[in-house]
Amino acid sequence: MSLAVIEIETAANPTATVLLMHGLGADGQDFVPMAQELQLAAVGPVRFLFPNAPVIPVTINGGYQMPAWYDILGADLTERQDEPGLRRTQASINTLIEGEIARGIPASRVVIAGFSQGCAMALMAGLRYPERLAGIIGLSGYLPLADKLAAERSAASAGLPIFLGHGRRDGVVPLAAATATRDALAALAYPVEWHEYAMEHSVCLEEIADINTWLLRVLA
Repeated sequence: MSLAVIEIETAANPTATVLLMHGLGADGQDFVPMAQELQLAAVGPVRFLFPNAPVIPVTINGGYQMPAWYDILGADLTERQDEPGLRRTQASINTLIEGEIARGIPASRVVIAGFSQGCAMALMAGLRYPERLAGIIGLSGYLPLADKLAAERSAASAGLPIFLGHGRRDGVVPLAAATATRDALAALAYPVEWHEYAMEHSVCLEEIADINTWLLRVLA
């Protein structure tokens, strides 16, 4: 599955890539404004990739077709999961990362990030990618196929820096799902930087500032 991608470079000849995946029903344009708020000159030119999810029927929305990285089968996000859809998108994300490597950006200079469904995919793909990445950013999401991660994670992902941010008033992905994700990753010895915010299912300026600080550190 080939993904259409919006691409923005902060300057010519980028030396790092941030791949950022939107949430259910949105598109690649959704997080362009957030990326434009980031001040990353200290780490050199950065290429941002904003892939567009394919349009598929979404079960929880009565089969209505919308941009989605995988199907949502019910209100409990972790009880019944669209494993084939998750793995198809994982393969597509891997292809995007491989494309960056082919363009001269080493895997160790690639950050994979996402919001909501995009967060789930960032964790799904990033922790299984065969080469070590720079880090993973997960916003307002959760860990998919959590029971399979210990067996499927790549050896290269050991100790990979992870930023997790979530709203305390999130009515879409409950805070409990995010704290369970944090605890599952910590149990596998991942260094998780955890942030809670006074917001709903969204992104706030305080979170963007925290992401900026984290990116400056992992891409230093």
